[in-house]
Amino acid sequence: MGGETTNLNEDTAGVYIPLQSDDDIINDSDDSRLKQLGYKQELSRTLSLIANFSVTFSIVSILTGLTTMFSSGLTYGGPVTMVYGWPVVGMLTLAVGMSMAEICSAYPTSGGLYFWSARLCGKDWGPFASWLTGWFNIVGQWAVTTSVDFSLAQLIQVIILLSTGGKNGGGYEASKYVVIAIHGGILLLHAALNSLPISLLSFFGQLAAAWNLVGVVVLTILIPLVATERASAKFVFTHFNTDNGDGINSKAYIFVLGLLMSQYTLTGYDASAHMTEETKNADKNGPKGIISAIGISVIFGWFYILGITFAVTDISYLLSEDNDAGGYAIAEIFYLAFKRRYGSGVGGIICLGVVAVAIFFCGMSSVTSNSRMAYAFSRDGAMPLSTLWHKVNNQEVPINAVWLSAVISFCMALTYLGSEVAFQAMVSIATIGLYIAYALPIFFRVTLARKSFIPGPFNLGRYGVLVGWISVLWVATISILFSLPVTYPITNETLNYTPVAVGGLLILTISSWILSARHWFRGPVTNVES
Repeated sequence: MGGETTNLNEDTAGVYIPLQSDDDIINDSDDSRLKQLGYKQELSRTLSLIANFSVTFSIVSILTGLTTMFSSGLTYGGPVTMVYGWPVVGMLTLAVGMSMAEICSAYPTSGGLYFWSARLCGKDWGPFASWLTGWFNIVGQWAVTTSVDFSLAQLIQVIILLSTGGKNGGGYEASKYVVIAIHGGILLLHAALNSLPISLLSFFGQLAAAWNLVGVVVLTILIPLVATERASAKFVFTHFNTDNGDGINSKAYIFVLGLLMSQYTLTGYDASAHMTEETKNADKNGPKGIISAIGISVIFGWFYILGITFAVTDISYLLSEDNDAGGYAIAEIFYLAFKRRYGSGVGGIICLGVVAVAIFFCGMSSVTSNSRMAYAFSRDGAMPLSTLWHKVNNQEVPINAVWLSAVISFCMALTYLGSEVAFQAMVSIATIGLYIAYALPIFFRVTLARKSFIPGPFNLGRYGVLVGWISVLWVATISILFSLPVTYPITNETLNYTPVAVGGLLILTISSWILSARHWFRGPVTNVES
């Protein structure tokens, strides 16, 4: 075969060859398995299960998602939606994660989802399935990084506002240009950190996971403890907020809209799959990283929601743009808790700093995941200038893919300068677009590859197909629910542009396939020389 590229969708589709399990030759076994899948080992395989889990857990990041989306949860249903919606979404997300983990165990490569789709669909449909899945995955990931780092820029702006006296005390309110500048600075730092060797990045990832866990525990206990006014258990477990000011009165409708807080938080766990070529014992530890990150997040996230909700007493005030935090609900909760107890809100600002560090780590790990996906996708020739993006440096880091991810995420955020509606449409891809990428290989596994799929060491046995169908149906459901209008009457400014953004991505992806890619893209190709 020499250095010639060969289509991997042919005779080997669906075949799993077991690895040896001797601890002394794990890396050799991992490298051998990767070679069987058609790739040579180019990245540094040094990550343990803990390190793989840490990267993913810090991307899911309870403190990031729940803190930045708490206002949405309060608006649409309040305590009932958050307290009961979280475990519902959590269990269904765990089903999606388990289905992904099963496929990851069979195909542990950095390409993850798009590679899985290619293998599961075989040589006829594999290239198109791979193209569609890959572009939804990479664009969704870039959108996640955009939204995470932009939310950090906004939180920093709120911290500055509160530190300078608050909105009612003449505090400094940054313009949207300043917020964008902060966002750019954060991305610059994240790209620089991701240019370091994976061993150092692994240390930061584990520090991030520990920071998230300890931060959640501390804030869950501290905030309601410090608050002089606490909600009753009846309020926390039974109050349903219908006063959303958006013309929506149906409780069922409101509850559904409130679920976005939970679903937005529980994303990004495909990172464990994208890190498998750098993970030891990848066909076992990759799947474990996915499931443990979701499971631990669901448990700790629920307690975080409970703890913070016990400090909620006046929902309308917390959501008002006239409060000191300018309507940033959870910032106002932290600030008021300390101000009413000690006469100063400094303690609350410090707590917001704890959250800000967690969001920073989340964005850092998100860029890590983005770069590995871009590296793998370009290795198979799917991206413009592919030869540039799949290069690795002397530290075995896909350096160009790292900086590409940072630049694209910054460009996505620039839409905010023109229209906040356009920016929200861009960010909506972070949830729906990414989940569509999650669902596609699962759908192929339970349909086209139902009988041919041979699982790896981690598998769901006879329940694999059932859990797979539950996962596919859930993603189809949220894709519809989160595309519904969130405000009535509907105008150009209030229209939910999620279906426009996701539909636009779908049209672009399919059009590019029909007009060009179908003539040259053959799905994953081998780079192993013989």
